[in-house]
Amino acid sequence: MQSGAEIDSESFGEFLTDEHQAIRQMVREFADKEIAPKAAQVDREAKFPADTFKALGKLDLLGLPIGSEYGGAGADYRSYAIAVEEIARACGSTGLSYAAHVSLGSNPIYLFGTEEQKKKYLPKLTSGEYLGCWALTEPGTGSDAAAQKTTAKLDGNHWIINGTKQFITNATHADVAIIMAMTDQNLGKKGISSFVVEKGTPGFYVSKVEKKLGMRGSPTASLTFENCKLPKENILGQVGEGYKQALMTLEGGRISIGALALGIGQAAFEAALTYAKQREAFGQTIGKFQLIQGYLADMATQIQAARLLIYHAAWLKDNHKRVILESSQAKLFASEIASRVCNLCVQIHGGYGYIEDFPAERYLRDAKLCEIGEGTSEIQRLLIARQLGL
Repeated sequence: MQSGAEIDSESFGEFLTDEHQAIRQMVREFADKEIAPKAAQVDREAKFPADTFKALGKLDLLGLPIGSEYGGAGADYRSYAIAVEEIARACGSTGLSYAAHVSLGSNPIYLFGTEEQKKKYLPKLTSGEYLGCWALTEPGTGSDAAAQKTTAKLDGNHWIINGTKQFITNATHADVAIIMAMTDQNLGKKGISSFVVEKGTPGFYVSKVEKKLGMRGSPTASLTFENCKLPKENILGQVGEGYKQALMTLEGGRISIGALALGIGQAAFEAALTYAKQREAFGQTIGKFQLIQGYLADMATQIQAARLLIYHAAWLKDNHKRVILESSQAKLFASEIASRVCNLCVQIHGGYGYIEDFPAERYLRDAKLCEIGEGTSEIQRLLIARQLGL
């Protein structure tokens, strides 16, 4: 049985190549050495691991799916999903901030930005000089992405932004934010546009930092705009394209959140397997008991199934297919499986699973967010149902 360390390209047929395996090995070695030893402290102190992100930039991991002409690695989406998985296996908080920076804070500029915007922002985002965030969610709207209250009014050569964004990953440390705002309220979702806002812009500030159940080392905060004045050229794409851009961004983002959940679940499974082989009770290791064996068998099977869904969705995306259905299925299944696996990890650890001396409780706290962020499980089910023609 594979514990995860033996994952190889042959196990996944055409989905993975030897190059993907090499990327996994490189990321895993870095994560085991530089990220995992700090994970408990990052969680305990709710401290964003800034030094880690500088190191990720030097390894070209912050720009994995970004073209080399803008400082990225030019790798495919499968490579990126593997990187998220391996980073999250070492630390959920770091994995979340990494995914938010790449999928949400950088990729929209790469996909929708002008050449000038790409050259201005992407080299700094891919190198780690800048951290990015993406601001869609608002107070009172939540999963209803079309119900934007933040407004952007054109005044001469400037946009005037007013409103508040909530639950924004990386907000406290971000140098660049991509925000959605209503440019024409009469057009509904077709009246939404997106903008690039730089840290330090007058009228733009962090207004509330959240205290969270898990993922504590990945900062989550609100962003407030009070007559925030942006140059006209800071719009991303064309007026009215923001909602369409958001949907396309979330397609890829959901694959990364699935990979995030997968990494956390993999870490929990490995911890439970190791503990079951070492902990003795009633004259034998607890891994000899059939109930524990059943738990571990289910955990391994469910994790492998989630991995296949994620890699399949990423493979389709690499082959220029729309992945509305596949990314939603991957995110839904992987996130719910991660919570289930992490809960069993705590159960297998018994009392030790409930205390901070062991990582089991952190895995469980971290995993829950994956069922909520970038579209709740309920939203994923609605998206899947629509793709089924319902």
